[in-house]
Amino acid sequence: MSYLLLALAIIAEIVATTFLKFSEGFTKLFPSVLSVVSYIVCYYSFSKAVTKINLGIAYATWCGAGIIVTAVISFIIFKEKLSMAGVVGIILITAGCIILNAFGSK
Repeated sequence: MSYLLLALAIIAEIVATTFLKFSEGFTKLFPSVLSVVSYIVCYYSFSKAVTKINLGIAYATWCGAGIIVTAVISFIIFKEKLSMAGVVGIILITAGCIILNAFGSK
């Protein structure tokens, strides 16, 4: 159940961040409300997930997945470009999350 809550936190964070961009600095009502509500769901779910999951692993997974998916959304939806250094950084984040999940918990 804790990993489902972590997944919900990741999805809610991605939705919140995407609609934060659509809100144009909280000047558009619907995207602004959706962003705030999604962040509330995100933090609530994450707080429940870390009661059973190691905080370091949960946080790294949450942040890593959020960065990776948000970068892809940014590229596809907003047509924003990513430099080669950015691509390498995302690969390193992914590798770090995999290593931490595989070997980071005792």
